[in-house]
Amino acid sequence: MSTDASSPQPRPRGADFSANHRLVLLSAFALAIGALSSLGAGLLLGAIKLFTNLFFYQSWSLAARSPADNHLGAWVIGVPVLGGLIIGLIARYGSEQIRGHGIPEALESILFGKSRMSPKVAVLKPLASGIAIGSGGPFGAEGPIIMTGGAAASLLAQAFHLTAAERKALLVAGACSGMTAVFATPLAAVLLAVELLLFELRPRSLLPVILACTVAAFLRPWWLGDGPLFALHTPAPAPLALVSSIAIGLASGALSAGMTRLLYRIEDGFHRLPLHWMWWPALGGLAVGVGGLLEPRALGVGYDVIADLLQRPAALWPTLRLLLVKLGIWAVALGSGTSGGVLAPLLMIGAGLGALLGGWLPGATEATWALTAMAATLAGTMRAPLTAVVFAFELTHDENAFLPVLLASAVAYGFTVRVMPRSILTEKIARRGRHIVREYGVDPLERHFVDEVMSHAPMCIPAAMPARVALARFFGADQRHRAYPVVEGERLVGMVDRAAFDGLEPAALDAAVGALPALVAKPAMALPGDTCREVALRLAALSIERMPVVADGGSRQLVGIVSRSDLLKPSRVVHDEERVAERPIGTLAAVLPRTAPTPGAVRDLDER
Repeated sequence: MSTDASSPQPRPRGADFSANHRLVLLSAFALAIGALSSLGAGLLLGAIKLFTNLFFYQSWSLAARSPADNHLGAWVIGVPVLGGLIIGLIARYGSEQIRGHGIPEALESILFGKSRMSPKVAVLKPLASGIAIGSGGPFGAEGPIIMTGGAAASLLAQAFHLTAAERKALLVAGACSGMTAVFATPLAAVLLAVELLLFELRPRSLLPVILACTVAAFLRPWWLGDGPLFALHTPAPAPLALVSSIAIGLASGALSAGMTRLLYRIEDGFHRLPLHWMWWPALGGLAVGVGGLLEPRALGVGYDVIADLLQRPAALWPTLRLLLVKLGIWAVALGSGTSGGVLAPLLMIGAGLGALLGGWLPGATEATWALTAMAATLAGTMRAPLTAVVFAFELTHDENAFLPVLLASAVAYGFTVRVMPRSILTEKIARRGRHIVREYGVDPLERHFVDEVMSHAPMCIPAAMPARVALARFFGADQRHRAYPVVEGERLVGMVDRAAFDGLEPAALDAAVGALPALVAKPAMALPGDTCREVALRLAALSIERMPVVADGGSRQLVGIVSRSDLLKPSRVVHDEERVAERPIGTLAAVLPRTAPTPGAVRDLDER
């Protein structure tokens, strides 16, 4: 049964936020979700270690061992193939939702699935990802734990019958606290929620995310250790690093765009194969195995390799080989529809780019440029520059690299925004016929109140007027409005429309309008201090065109009426702000024509 008990209470006029008592409930859930996500991250990373030892060393162990140290020789090619085959079977007979790297699936669930996820995803996603990464897949653990944490939080919200908006807040809290537990980056995880997942910035969504991420960060040392994942300390950059940071940003942006296009071309190639998609991960595993034979360090998560690139840059050719092999097997494996995250591969590929370019760029050390390119590649690929900047700092605690990282990330972000219509995350969703807009602004309907746009002197039907007279006068050939308020003095009695007269007996038409319950429906009402957005949502939910505005709910004194067309008025202000170029001031204004821009001139501004 539907209820509006959890909807935000009308905020006091001019208040910054809307909230209700359920904010406390959501916060309590978020604390529990943060703890569960931290535990889930520990279990997932343990599963990766277990499967790595099983696949590459044939031992039942949780020891941290890199697949690069295996002694399988050419037999290493078969290990990712076997892992891909198992994943294909799990996806085919378990849940197809485990395919992919997790974040697009979380986005789609949030925007188009009312934040509902199935129990199968919560169980099978970490299992499949552990197998994929443990068998050498070039992925990270963050994507699966984002999906798993989000699924667990969604299931908790469904069990307690929360609204879709509340489920979204908890789903994102679970996803981001899982990322916090993997990388020890709580602030970056919160920014990831703001830039990618929430699609709003309200206390009911932001507060649970912050609480869950904080709890996960506090508990992380119990299972995963403390301190930054890639501790680094570089010298302060010289002023010449300004130019080098821009160069790194452009190179990282170009790499980001190239990786995105390469990934989806490979995915298109798999879709043209005359094979069921269940077999694709095994084919992707074949490419991973060949790449692992050529460059063993490209296999698996590779956190140790990322640390080496940041702290001990290698020679040119080994670094170039690592970069090309990692990029190639990552694109093929992910394009095949296997399960794994993208953050760790992006970190390695970006750090490899910085290590390649660092020897020729002045103003800072090679380690600085490796870190800078790592963050910029993440910013360009995911279109999340703030997340990338803070992520780089929390991963290394290197404050001296902050300015190069900030500038390069901004440049890479701007580059990909200009050359690519969608990011690596939203392209997959767009290919399913869904459209996501990631530009946010304050809704103009939130900035205006009903008494600013309503009609202050509406046409009313006196309650004592005979129904026959009201029908002829207000609903005849010259009918002006779909519905009219019925008043007794200044007090609102109800609303009446043309359809209310249908089916009335002729004798009933002689009675007063106010005396006929069939005519006067109990109306939904607005208050002068309601925001236009609140009223627009009410009109849409009730499928009505007009709503009476009363001074207060007790007296029901009619002070106006608001219609759907009235609610378009705030959008005109936005149109002018976005499209109309205003007349310059000062001396320049004196030599320009004193005319308003024509529509053609406005279009010219847009084209420029």
